[in-house]
Amino acid sequence: MSKIMTVDVLSSIKGAQPSESVNKLFDVIKNANASNNNAANNVNYNCVSVSDLRDDVVIESSAIEKELIMENFPNKKNGFLVVAKVIEG
Repeated sequence: MSKIMTVDVLSSIKGAQPSESVNKLFDVIKNANASNNNAANNVNYNCVSVSDLRDDVVIESSAIEKELIMENFPNKKNGFLVVAKVIEG
């Protein structure tokens, strides 16, 4: 299979023609720098520094807001809201 695929092939629409936006997108993709797997150049963009985190501040809610939350929360136990475990430890 060729590395260059036309819009009609990608879209499965016979005779499809790319719009200006599609052409710009293809140009960006063609001109993108391929990443190398050198450990010094790998940057994890899915993380933040601890110093970049905001302060953990309690913001008080009104009694009505608290009541609405308690009434609509799916799981409760002994007056606490039960949330699903999201981090395996």
